[in-house]
Amino acid sequence: MTTDFMRQVDERARSALASGDLQPIVTEQIELIDGGLRFLARSVSTLAGKSSVIPGGPRDPNFNPFLSPDPALTVGPLGDAHTAILNKFPVSARHLVIATKEFREQLEPLDRADFTALARVLVSAGGLGFHNGGTAAGASQRHKHVQWIPRAQGNASLDIWLPGLPADAPLLSIVVHPRLMVQHCFVRVDCRLGMPPEQAADALHAGYTRALVQLGLAPDSSGLLPASNLLIADGWLLLVQRSREHFGAVSINALAFGGTFYAQEADKLAALQAAGPLKALAGVGV
Repeated sequence: MTTDFMRQVDERARSALASGDLQPIVTEQIELIDGGLRFLARSVSTLAGKSSVIPGGPRDPNFNPFLSPDPALTVGPLGDAHTAILNKFPVSARHLVIATKEFREQLEPLDRADFTALARVLVSAGGLGFHNGGTAAGASQRHKHVQWIPRAQGNASLDIWLPGLPADAPLLSIVVHPRLMVQHCFVRVDCRLGMPPEQAADALHAGYTRALVQLGLAPDSSGLLPASNLLIADGWLLLVQRSREHFGAVSINALAFGGTFYAQEADKLAALQAAGPLKALAGVGV
C-alpha cells in the first residue's frame, strides 16, 4: 500500500496546493527544554498574514467538513467505513484525517474499524497516529476522526518519552512515565512496518481497551467517553485523560503530548514559556 497510497496523497496534495484548497500553516518555532526533554513551540508566522488559522481550522458547529468531504482534499477510501482526507490546514506535508464515512461522535470510543483504517497507514508508512477526543482535548470537529502525520524533522512523535520507557516491555504491558505528571498510561503494542493491518488493528484495539480500563475511562449513558488524547507510534500507545483545552492562551491537543505546541500568535506562548511544557501538559490533564 505504501507506494500507491502515498503517491495518491502526494498527487492530491499537489493539486490542492495549486488550487488553493490546501492551506499549509506557516509557522515560526522556538525550542523549550524542560526536565531534560526537548519540546517545540510553534506560532503562526507574521509572514503568513492575519487570515491564517491554527491547526484544525476554524470551529463551526453548523459545518461538517468530513460528512461530504471536499473532493479536492479527498485521497480515497481506507476500508469500508473510512475516508482519507488531506487536512485542509496541515501541520506538515501528508497530514491526513481518517474520518468515518457516516457521522459518529468524536467522543465515542474508537472501535476496531477505526484502528483498522489507521493501521493501514501506520504499517505502510510509520509515523504518528493521533486522536483528539472531544473539545477539551483540542478537537475542532465533532465528526469522528483520527489523524496521521509522517515521521519527519520537527514533526510531533513519541520520541521525547522513549528514553523513559522500557525497551523490553512485554506486549500490552502498561507503563507510567515518570516525567508526565498527569493521568496517563503507555501500552506496549505491536504495529510494525509491513505487518498485516488487521493484525496491527487487533493489537491497537487491545492496547486502547487496556488503557481505557487503566485510566477508568468508560462511556456515559450517551455512549460518550471523557475527553482524552491518544497517540500511537514506535510500538507504543499513549492515552492521556484531559480536563480542559487551554493552558493560558494555547489550545493543547494530542500533538503537544508528542512534543509540539501550536499557538495563533507568538505572544500567546508567554504562559507556556514561563511555566514550562511539562507543567502546561499537567495543567490540562487530570
